[in-house]
Amino acid sequence: MNGIEGMIESGQYCIDILNQTKAAKNALIAVEAKILETHLSNCVHESFSSPNIADKKIEELIKVLKRN
Repeated sequence: MNGIEGMIESGQYCIDILNQTKAAKNALIAVEAKILETHLSNCVHESFSSPNIADKKIEELIKVLKRN
């Protein structure tokens, strides 16, 4: 993000800045997917032994997924 801010401040070509913002967005999407996968595989999976905790984990995920 700092690099993109620097590009804007130095007046870099708009298309180059857009390419960098797209790359940053795609990188964040990939990180988000990996974190979600890890959370489901570990935290949520482990919670299935306790219905109350499992319900809470499912509610947490639904809230996160509904956010824009």
